[in-house]
Amino acid sequence: MSSPTKQSNRLLHFLLHGSLVVQILIALVAGIALALLVPESTPSTAILGNLFITALKSIAPILVFFLVMSAIANHQQGRQSHMGAVIGLYLLGTFLAGLLAVLVSFVFPSQLTLVTEEIVVNPPSGIAEVLLTLLSSVVDNPVSALLNANYMGILAWAIVLGLALRNGNQSSKAMVTDISAGVSMIVRIVIRFAPLGIFGLVGASIGESGLDSLKQYVHILAVLVSCMVVVALVLNPLIVWFKLRRNPYPLVFTVLRDSAITAFFTRSSAANIPVNMALCERLKLNKDTYAVSIPLGATINMGGAAITITILTLAAVNTLGIDVDIPTALLLSIVAAVCACGASGVAGGSLLLIPLACSLFGIPNEIAVQVVGAGFIIGVLQDSFETALNSSTDVLFTATVSMSAEQSA
Repeated sequence: MSSPTKQSNRLLHFLLHGSLVVQILIALVAGIALALLVPESTPSTAILGNLFITALKSIAPILVFFLVMSAIANHQQGRQSHMGAVIGLYLLGTFLAGLLAVLVSFVFPSQLTLVTEEIVVNPPSGIAEVLLTLLSSVVDNPVSALLNANYMGILAWAIVLGLALRNGNQSSKAMVTDISAGVSMIVRIVIRFAPLGIFGLVGASIGESGLDSLKQYVHILAVLVSCMVVVALVLNPLIVWFKLRRNPYPLVFTVLRDSAITAFFTRSSAANIPVNMALCERLKLNKDTYAVSIPLGATINMGGAAITITILTLAAVNTLGIDVDIPTALLLSIVAAVCACGASGVAGGSLLLIPLACSLFGIPNEIAVQVVGAGFIIGVLQDSFETALNSSTDVLFTATVSMSAEQSA
């Protein structure tokens, strides 16, 4: 028999280093069971959810600021090897994925259970007010932007400072990179507490609304996964066909089989880089191209993240009864694409950028972080499908550009 000490050590190791997916699944089941069996415990479990949401609200603005600034400051200039074409496909694919998510959200609108008491929501009246608010937010004081979670101001200052630092000393760039890595590590620590937070959020939600509250999560997950499948099997092949003018599906199915499956289980685009590099070598692609495009794609090619950000943001918009016109929704697609390019490499990184998109509709940070919490509840499958789409598309678009260059030679 195992001694109590060994059992405690195993439990501690599982909590600190075990699979986050397994822990979240356990938390979901435990939260549902507790809410059904002991409904009077709802106020107590809600405290855990509130603490998790508060931690996310605190770290998200800093994360956005340093991730974007570091990515721009450390961008290597003068790269050739058809990288312009690859980056163009990355950005086009990400934007079209966000646009598809907007259209699907209009056809199959989603809603969430959000706590809005004593929180003032100031929705815009139309695209003109959105643009005016956007411009006002962009020129905000950077310190004020961070303190008040003004994400458009944070994004603007991160871009400006990142561009300025591109001509700075290498030590300055390294410092920004180190700070970005440090903030990302703090995010990883916060996310390790996601099971406790989800336990509290699910317990409180079911305790107040019953099992009907689970239907909204199933609906949102179905919409998310459907969009990602359409991108993988329809939109991406159309982009490849337009570039190569030949049947894209042999290449599409190859990258899905050899890249998407491993990315689905690792749930990390960065961890899947060696797999993608080996696949590019087997496909006999231009090494000068894929040596740069695959690591870069793990950072900026984020069609799955654009879908997640768009659908969850519009779910919050629908819940709050905010009217959205087509031009504003199109602007959301652009914002989602920008947000997705800055998505963190940690699990659930795209969820932490949802408040930036929510700010476009006047949704305060207190509500936006609740949407992030809802995203973590469905994140067990959402993040796996998102990573599978993102990582396999890196190889798909790299191969498309390489093959197009060979055809033109």
